[in-house]
Amino acid sequence: MKRREFIGLIVGTAGAWPLSAHAQSKTYRVGLLTLDTGEDASQFTGPLRDLGYVEGKNLNFEHRSADGDPGRLAAMAEELVRAKPDVLVAGWGTLAPKALKTATATIPIVFATVGDPIGAGLVQTLARPGGNVTGLSGQSAELKGKQLQLLLTCVPGQRAVGVLLNPDTPYSALALKELRVAADREGIRLELLEVRRPPEFTAARMDALVASGATSLFVIEDPLTANLRAAVLDQVSRLRLPAMSGSVGAVRSGALITYGPSQRDIYRRAAEYVDKILKGTTPSELPVEQPTKFQLVINLKTAKALGLVIPPSLLAIADEVIE
Repeated sequence: MKRREFIGLIVGTAGAWPLSAHAQSKTYRVGLLTLDTGEDASQFTGPLRDLGYVEGKNLNFEHRSADGDPGRLAAMAEELVRAKPDVLVAGWGTLAPKALKTATATIPIVFATVGDPIGAGLVQTLARPGGNVTGLSGQSAELKGKQLQLLLTCVPGQRAVGVLLNPDTPYSALALKELRVAADREGIRLELLEVRRPPEFTAARMDALVASGATSLFVIEDPLTANLRAAVLDQVSRLRLPAMSGSVGAVRSGALITYGPSQRDIYRRAAEYVDKILKGTTPSELPVEQPTKFQLVINLKTAKALGLVIPPSLLAIADEVIE
């Protein structure tokens, strides 16, 4: 190699070093918006750390929680957008990602789990989301049927199951359709308790549900029914009703059983989507994923209080048994 070429190579390499160091030391800003008080930032920062994003080193992470009050989401979404993050993340449910989408049409948004993202107007299709929003769906063709089957296994001999739902949520309509198919297959009658606003959920209506023949309660989770969780658990305890909930938090607080997408897997996949976007992939290139891993949690303490004997075969396959 000629001396001039060698010097040029050294100079060129030296000039590249600062650029590489700068690229590696770039600090990314990620904002998280959640409605549910049970969602902790560590559920997202943990998986991000596994991917190499460390708070205080190359990651600034901001979390805003509405503490169960949907009315606070819009202002918090706008606050996060003003911070100009590289990516926004929405926690469980439909309302948080909708608030973020309303606040920005340019910053990438990843939602952790939305029951019906198409019906909610968040994406155009699951395969081709379009726009600046993508994430993980809570949809699964067999989920409601499996949940009902598990409830009937825990409480055999039922003829009618009460269903608590908010009919104005797109996912609730989809879930109820699947649940009806499963109920018809099992020869079970569904007694609906439709609630659109918190004041509509009352002890009198729960008494009427039991009077109609319902011997358990199936809760179709959405932000409203999640917000009513404490009141619902009070009523099922008073009426000694076994309850199937889509929320692990509800089961840990007294509901009988839950079966649904693995939260740990959801948070991990959401972090992987954030990682891909930070590395240059646009949200429209990332199809909305449907759940592939599910978790079964049984509250054995509640079962004993209700005089129920959970089959050992079911306890053996549970991911968590609360005693």
